[in-house]
Amino acid sequence: MKMFTTIGLLILSNTFMTIAWYGHLKMREYKWFEALGLFAVILISWGIAFFEYIFQVPANRIGFKGNGGPFSLVELKVIQEVITLTVFVLFTLVVFKNEPLKWNHFIAFVLLILAVYFVFKK
Repeated sequence: MKMFTTIGLLILSNTFMTIAWYGHLKMREYKWFEALGLFAVILISWGIAFFEYIFQVPANRIGFKGNGGPFSLVELKVIQEVITLTVFVLFTLVVFKNEPLKWNHFIAFVLLILAVYFVFKK
């Protein structure tokens, strides 16, 4: 159960982080947002990123072996990176439809999946 809770929280966390980091690039298409200065955009992104921490911190606390969870620190980090890229790819495909995915992107993704395999290999 802790494994699924950790992964679910990491997915939520990375969804908010991706929106905070890249959402403003799409929001620029709206007139009210286009008029905002950089500092205002940073504050909006920071406000969104706050929710990333609401999910990230509990995910790591619940998932970490030192707290009774199923994952080592390295395993948590590798899982988080794969989730980050998965969320980013989905976000790109849905929000930025004009950003093509190329063959080298897929190879990089496969290599990350292999990284997960090797991190968990005993």
